[in-house]
Amino acid sequence: MSPHDRWRDYLAPVSLYPTAVPVRATHRLSALLRSCHPEPTIAVTVFVTALSAASGQGAGGAVAAGSAVLAGQLSIGWCNDAVDAVRDTASGRRDKPLAGGALRPRTVAVAAVLALLLCVPLSLLSGVAAAAVHVTGVVAGGWAYNLVLKSTLLSPVPYAVGFASLPAFVTLGAPTPAWPAWWAVVTSALLGVGAHWVNALPDIADDLATGVRGLPQRLGPVACRRLTLVTLLAAVAVVTLGPPGEVRLPVWLCATAAGCAAAAGAAPWWPTTSRWPFRAAIAVAALAVAQLLSRGSAIA
Repeated sequence: MSPHDRWRDYLAPVSLYPTAVPVRATHRLSALLRSCHPEPTIAVTVFVTALSAASGQGAGGAVAAGSAVLAGQLSIGWCNDAVDAVRDTASGRRDKPLAGGALRPRTVAVAAVLALLLCVPLSLLSGVAAAAVHVTGVVAGGWAYNLVLKSTLLSPVPYAVGFASLPAFVTLGAPTPAWPAWWAVVTSALLGVGAHWVNALPDIADDLATGVRGLPQRLGPVACRRLTLVTLLAAVAVVTLGPPGEVRLPVWLCATAAGCAAAAGAAPWWPTTSRWPFRAAIAVAALAVAQLLSRGSAIA
């Protein structure tokens, strides 16, 4: 079954999927929030909001940018769970609200579309150019991955595209719009690819069993761990050495901490089902963004 067929079927009657247990509205809302992939959604939103403030947009501009990113990330997370509903059920992923029957697939699919539509006017608050970059990143990044590229050798590409669009969204939405510095874009793209490796790592066996054969699944868990380390350390190196000027002690300390977190996340002692490598990647991303924040307006 093609990704397009699966997405069409998620709007079909609920009888095709696990029976949704009748629950109160508050419980449905809680399940819907858990279905949006809250960890990366919150992390990316906070990072972009802080980066917008550091780039000189002020509180209003930072809130506008953060709201747009939140809508975009919600749409990506819900789209992902809707597309993966049948596969997660087959894999016994009871931690997923859809696989556990707490939500109807149609509910999550509609939420994904509505969040994507809301992302457009919220992005326009930062200007037409910034909105075009951000919406393109959401669609060509997260949605393209979910619907088309997840099971292909190009699976890291949408992560790179989606993350690379974020600093451009920030700098193009600044009071004086400008394209971001090359090192900010490359750092973000590398962080996106690193997130792809660690996000796929715990699910490689289940993915292969259900027919998902993206690049991480074809390479296997050992290669994924090594690529996580290399990719995230490359991101740290670029954000440390790429900007012009002297590299000061706090920057070196931040880079060292990020390197240690990346090494810990890619360490061989984690079981393949562990989510800690993913959390380590979030920590590295936070430290990399801290460096971006320390550069302030230099990212433009």
